[in-house]
Amino acid sequence: MVRGSGAAFKRARPKRRGDRPRATIALFCGTLRAGLSRLPSSRSASLVLSLRNAYEALAVSAPTVVDAARGRLRAEDCDERLERFAAHVVQNADIRVDVRGRDHLDGSLHGDRRRAFVVMSNHQSHYDVPVLYHVLGGNMRMVAKKELFGLPLFGRAIRDAGMIEVDRGNRERAIASLQIAKEKLAAGTNIWIAPEGTRSPTGELLSFKKGGFVLALDMEAPVLPITIQGTRAVLPAKGMRSRRGVEVEVTIHPVIETAEIAKLEKKAARDTLMTEVRRAIASAL
Repeated sequence: MVRGSGAAFKRARPKRRGDRPRATIALFCGTLRAGLSRLPSSRSASLVLSLRNAYEALAVSAPTVVDAARGRLRAEDCDERLERFAAHVVQNADIRVDVRGRDHLDGSLHGDRRRAFVVMSNHQSHYDVPVLYHVLGGNMRMVAKKELFGLPLFGRAIRDAGMIEVDRGNRERAIASLQIAKEKLAAGTNIWIAPEGTRSPTGELLSFKKGGFVLALDMEAPVLPITIQGTRAVLPAKGMRSRRGVEVEVTIHPVIETAEIAKLEKKAARDTLMTEVRRAIASAL
């Protein structure tokens, strides 16, 4: 449940005719969901919660891979599946999401619904992903570490859906990933980056990687800083057991415009933007 208005990152969804493979997958997933819904959901039932979330990943991954293989995958389909996945995962864990600062985003979007943002947030838990998609909507693709793309089915699905793989150990691939992110921004898709590059085990902000700031400055794209508090209590970094019924607070900070900052010398511009983003995120921790 989200307190603080609905998702902001939406794009128009044209109607689409159904077909047999999609209907078969939907029937199978619906039957599996019904069975899982009858399992107990006590706060200590971490295994049950993990099974339900694994199902949610399967329910969006399978049709995405099938549609991509048939040449019928659309961005709008991926948006809808991301929103559905996020809503169900948040619901499964009985997370209560309190959104603060929604007016900062609504005011910036006023008059130009197509403007794309570079979203930057702190990173404390795997649950940051569904929480942010639940709050912001599906028209957003995240920059994710390469290991996720090697997972069976799920890795193929997130690649087909347009997530951006980053390999920090390979400079050429990192540059190629940056170019892909630029193209998505130019096309109106929001890009989400966790500048820490990994989950913080203590909840304190780690040092920032520079890639996201280079992207924002090169494109003169507005940066949307966001602070997430509470997901670490659901599932901490390196943790194996999830807790239900936690309240998570999402603070949307004022948008940082980058056009003027980008006029500075390259390193000075990057350091300035990094400082502003860090200050914003830290202010709500």
